[in-house]
Amino acid sequence: MARGPQPLPIDLSDDEREQLLSWSRRRTSAAGLAMRSRIVLAAAEGGSNTEIAARFELDRGTVRRWRDRFVEARLDGLVDEPRPGRPRSVSDAEVEQLITKTLESAPKDATHWSTRSMAAHLGMSQSTVSRVWRAFGLAPHKTETWKLSKDPQFTDKVRDIVGLYLDPPERALVLCVDEKTQVQALDRTAPTFPMLPGTPERASHDYVRHGTSSLYAALDLATGKVIGSLHSRHRAVEFGKFLRKIDAEVPDDLEVHLVLDNASTHKTPAIKRWLAAHPRFVLHFTPTSSSWLNLVERWFAELTTKKLQRSAHRSVSALNADIRSWIKTWNDNPKPYVWTKTADDILSSIANYCRRISDSGH
Repeated sequence: MARGPQPLPIDLSDDEREQLLSWSRRRTSAAGLAMRSRIVLAAAEGGSNTEIAARFELDRGTVRRWRDRFVEARLDGLVDEPRPGRPRSVSDAEVEQLITKTLESAPKDATHWSTRSMAAHLGMSQSTVSRVWRAFGLAPHKTETWKLSKDPQFTDKVRDIVGLYLDPPERALVLCVDEKTQVQALDRTAPTFPMLPGTPERASHDYVRHGTSSLYAALDLATGKVIGSLHSRHRAVEFGKFLRKIDAEVPDDLEVHLVLDNASTHKTPAIKRWLAAHPRFVLHFTPTSSSWLNLVERWFAELTTKKLQRSAHRSVSALNADIRSWIKTWNDNPKPYVWTKTADDILSSIANYCRRISDSGH
């Protein structure tokens, strides 16, 4: 039976293998070069064109082309050929200098570089600085905040709550509980102008306060439905009323596992007595400074951005009515949040971050 031509064998030197492995790890820049490197590495392991094509979901002709190009020109055969057009005006050394300056220094008159200040400092065009920053994912104007929990039981609490999310117990309801306190009833000092073609909605910068409300919410892990309760104050008394509401709405034959923070209102003698009289309630406390572990915080963010942030209320009663209406609409078509990371993933990520900041020299 006739067979097609056999693929060209590939034998790599140590330097070639090291370079191909380096190229293959690229994720954003030079993604095409990364894939070509993986093809050659797979071919060097003895894979056929058909096997490699199936493995990387490519056309067999593509695999054959890059195998042949490597055999013919080695590493140079994988690099894109120069395209016609204006030659580069910035050398690799200048790009390296720009990146080093961006990462390791700051201007004398500011906390971070801008494209204009960096361009003036290095004698480049602003567009060149902007293109290089985009290519390397640099954004000096952005900053993110973080905080590490100092809870001595951090690891145990993470494993407890994440285990509850990933493998909830049978015949039980898992509820993520928290309070959104001091929700303000705000009204703009002038009517809001509606959006028009070419013009966004416009609202006055200043506002009038008409009081506050506190929202207690319990997010059902399985269904995404929310049990909500609004109160004028935020004390253990109101939390006790909310527990009784949950008790009334959850079927008697189900255990109730509550994920909640370490607020003092959750641990008063009166609350402890109520919990002792209702043993089906099991509390799981998040570590201190770790509200990100409580999924109801994600729901609070949606409530804020989709309803509260741009609405106006002339009274607390109007605010409460709006919140109740929004919860009802949510519960008509609830969307559960799906937790995916394991406790090991989280703890490993935090450990890696701690090592990075410990080695930073600060």
